[in-house]
Amino acid sequence: MAFRPQGGMVRGPPMMHGGPPPGHMSHMMQGPHQGVPSQHPMHSGYPGMQGMQQVPPSQSMGSPVQVDDSVVGLVTDLIGPDTREEAMNRLSKKRDSVPDLAPLLWNSFGTISVLIHEIVRIYPMLHAGALDGKTSNRACNALALLQCTASHQDTRQDFLAAHIPLFLYPLLATTSKERPYEYLRLTSLGVIGALVKTDKSDVVEFLLSTEIIPYCLRIMETGTELSRTVATFILQKILQDPKGLAYICATLDRFRHVSFILSKMVQQLAKNPSVRLMKHVVKCFVRLSENERAAMALQSNLPVQLRDGTFNKHLEVGCQCACLVNCSCLWLILASLGVGVHLCFIFYLMAELVAVLDKLIVAGVVVIYHVLLMIKILGGSSNSTSLAPAVAERSACSPTNAPCNPIDF
Repeated sequence: MAFRPQGGMVRGPPMMHGGPPPGHMSHMMQGPHQGVPSQHPMHSGYPGMQGMQQVPPSQSMGSPVQVDDSVVGLVTDLIGPDTREEAMNRLSKKRDSVPDLAPLLWNSFGTISVLIHEIVRIYPMLHAGALDGKTSNRACNALALLQCTASHQDTRQDFLAAHIPLFLYPLLATTSKERPYEYLRLTSLGVIGALVKTDKSDVVEFLLSTEIIPYCLRIMETGTELSRTVATFILQKILQDPKGLAYICATLDRFRHVSFILSKMVQQLAKNPSVRLMKHVVKCFVRLSENERAAMALQSNLPVQLRDGTFNKHLEVGCQCACLVNCSCLWLILASLGVGVHLCFIFYLMAELVAVLDKLIVAGVVVIYHVLLMIKILGGSSNSTSLAPAVAERSACSPTNAPCNPIDF
């Protein structure tokens, strides 16, 4: 089975498969606010309560969350069409400074439905090619708030259970290289990246069941460097999960598709190097080589650029920091495939040693050099009664005379 959505169509959100119409998207949300809007604190307590506002926890939360009234006010403004755009903009900037923003968004009546509506409303513009920068920025702010709920431990399970990532797939399926579309793809990838960053198997299972890999591979092949980096990171995280590795290596078509895109990226990186992107590509190859059948296939299909030292000049520059990971992974690939095992192992150990002792080695060489120099100078002074012989000896070291011992300098 190859990576291709059924019928060649882009897999859409639940409402495209027999779900409720866009006007009733609130019924798709799985949260405690369902069916009891009149009793929710956002309607009964605000703005009468002063100081801190408490919001009832969801089923997965352990205790009520507390947020400042100003943040609660911004969440309330999301409901109003006239105040929504400004509220999304300000909340997206506050999402890192308000730890409990995600539970507040999820448990506030109608908020998630509003954010999804901001995504769905731009679907016609995607197909018509009429998306402008302002509309794209507004949708990106809504995506940033969805990313907040996707990354929070108290709302992540509900986020997946509501199948909200499916609303992002039409954005990932766009191919236009214009900035508004690129920003949408990148922000949508950020939401998926926030999910896989948790290293949870249920997240990988959901993404595999909804066929996220074809979208990632397409962006890895044609996207900008930043979007390709995020898409490759998502693929890497999927491969790190045993179920993800087994899924990709289950059929020859899946493995060939993934290895072909990764090999193509290696060829592109040989022309336009990017250490950050190269790190994720190499880690994908390393993980594939841990599957027995994939390792046998890679023995004859590993990109030649990984064998002939094409990337050595880029990997050696920062070998003591992040690039050491690339260098080690690169040679571990060759070692795992039986290509110069002993040489790869020795190089790997040397790289690790240099990474740990790099600064000590440099400082030690400098100290030893100066110690030897002082010993030489002091030794020469003790064997002479005056400075004249030493001066005469140094004056002899001129371009017209015979070369001197380098230790004299």
